[in-house]
This record gives sequence, structure tokens and C-alpha cells, in this order.
Amino acid sequence: MKIKTVFFFLLLLAFQNIASEAAEAMSPRQQAAPPAPNSTKSKPQSVTQDDSYILGAGDGLDLRLYDAPELSGTVEVLSDGTASLPLIGSVRLTGLTLSQANYWLTTLFRAQMQRPDLLLRVVRPRPIRVAMVGEVQRPGVYSLTTSEVSQTEGAPSTIISGLPTVVDLIQKAGGITLNADLRSVILQRRLPGETPAFKRTRLDLLALVQLGDQLQNPLLFDGDTLRIEKAEQPVKEAIELAAVNLSPQEITVNVVGEVKKPGRLQVAANTPLVQAVLAAGGTDAWRASQRRVELIRINRNGTATRDMFALDLSQGASNAKNPPLRNGDTVLVNRSGFAVASDAIGAVTQPLTGLVNVATLFRLLNP
Repeated sequence: MKIKTVFFFLLLLAFQNIASEAAEAMSPRQQAAPPAPNSTKSKPQSVTQDDSYILGAGDGLDLRLYDAPELSGTVEVLSDGTASLPLIGSVRLTGLTLSQANYWLTTLFRAQMQRPDLLLRVVRPRPIRVAMVGEVQRPGVYSLTTSEVSQTEGAPSTIISGLPTVVDLIQKAGGITLNADLRSVILQRRLPGETPAFKRTRLDLLALVQLGDQLQNPLLFDGDTLRIEKAEQPVKEAIELAAVNLSPQEITVNVVGEVKKPGRLQVAANTPLVQAVLAAGGTDAWRASQRRVELIRINRNGTATRDMFALDLSQGASNAKNPPLRNGDTVLVNRSGFAVASDAIGAVTQPLTGLVNVATLFRLLNP
């Protein structure tokens, strides 16, 4: 009988423990108290959202508290990423999207107001600062607004209006270089959150210029980095791309040596070597060596390359036999073997010719 009583007592105690744990799980948990007013708040952890406007230093915001219009007004995000707000003081907003900032401020105002019904919106976006690297004329960091001037090399300046896009940035950087691979353009974009995180996507600008695929020309966000990869070989559409507003319209090259009109020439971008020689009047008939045409190129790092090519009118544009020229290239058409021999004989006989003429003059003066 005593054993049954003890067993019943233990069973009853176990049921009481289970009931108390269930009641605790069903009851609402107490929220941590928000930080004290007039102190700098840290940002909440939130789920990142792709391609969302991220608040940053320089943004001009408008805060509307519908139940307290006297507390509404403009808010400026300072260089340290914080904004000063009524009742709650300094709040860190940089790195948040608008939806995240609205939720965060609602949470903070709830500690000071019974029903914080608010709306935060951007009324003056900050300038967009983006990095342009790779195969463009002037890589670097650019600040873009809704009104810019195109600076594509060799093309007339045009006004770019509206929100800046990938194409606007390339034009601002002077256009693409000869080695640009428009099929491999990498756009890197920061994601929301306090810890820096990025996503990368690959764009095909050939599809944009040939097929009009506007999805390949997205709007730029502050902090974006655009990188144009280097092509191993000139794309087969190189001559066609010379007419696109992503490329410089004209380049300056030097064609010297055994051509009919040596000197500096203005030619269309991506002009092949053979065409540049023809633009200089072609080669001198017997003095030029058709197999010894040199291309001298100064690289970005200050080094120079010197390559030899043979003139062949049947060759298309290719690095191996008929390379497209870059701005500042020098084409040297060397002398043929016959011209070298002829010049050597002339250099030797010319002084002797002068001596013969002097001797003849003395004979005439002294009969």
C-alpha cells in the first residue's frame, strides 16, 4: 500500500512539472528593454534584401509621425551614419533599407509613444559613388548624379539625365578600350546589413548594344563596383562596336616610314593596322617592305611593346596578323632591302659627287 502511495505521489509531481513548462511556453516572452533615450542605437539584425536602396551618409530623409505631427520633419544622415530623431535621440541608420529603418524606428518609438504610426522616406538621395575598373579609358572612382556629361573619348559631349546606369558610368569613364570583353562585365553590389556583404552578377553588354536587352543595363547603387574583363582576342564585332557610344569614336595614331603621307592621323576607333597604312596614302612602291611593318605600343604601366607584321589586305582584324590600333600607337613601315642598299650607295657616292664638281670648277677657272 505504501509503494502505491509513493508511486501515485511521484506521478502527480511529474504531471505538475509538465503543466508548468507548457504554461511557460505558451505565455508571451518579455521583450528586452530598448536602450535609453539620447544614446546611439545599434542596428538590428535583419534579413538582407537584394537590390534595395541602402541608407547612407548624406541622405536627406522625411519622418512623418501621424499621431504626433509636431515631431515630424526632415532628418539628415550624418557622416558617421547616425541621424538625430525626436524623443529617441541619435540612431544609426546607415546600412539599412527603408523598410528595415521604418521597422527599427517603430520599435524605438514604441518605448516613448503608445501607438507610433510613422513613415520614413528619402527626399534627397546622396550622390552615387561607384568604382569603375578594368578595360576603360579612365578607370577610377566616380560620383554620379541625375545630370552628368558624357566624356567618351573622341565623341562630342552629351548630357546624361536620369538615374545613372551601367552605360552612363562607362561613358563617364571615357568608353571601353580595345581589349574590353563586353560579354564579361561584372557588377558587384553591397547587400543591406551592418557586416559588409556583396553579391556579384555578370552582364552581357553585347546583348544590350546588338539586341537592345535593357536588363543588361541596370541602375547603379551607391557603393557599386563595375569591372570589365580583358578579352584574349578582339571580338569579331570589333569594327561594328566602333560605332557604339560605349567606344571612343576616334583615336590618334602615328604612321611613319615608307608611306606616302607619314605623320599623325585621326582614324576611327578599332581601325586595323592595314587600314591605317592605307589612310597614310599607302606604302611607297619600291622602298617599303611589305613584310616588315612594326607596331610600337606604349602600355599603361609605361612599358613599350614592338611587334612585326606583314601587310596583307585580305586579313581581317586579329591580334596575330592585323591588330586593331589603340590611341597613341605608332606604325613604322620599314625600308625594303633594295631601298637600304640604294640609300647606302647614295650615302657613299654623294660626298664624292661633290668633290668631282669642285675639281671640274678648278679646271674651268684655271685653263
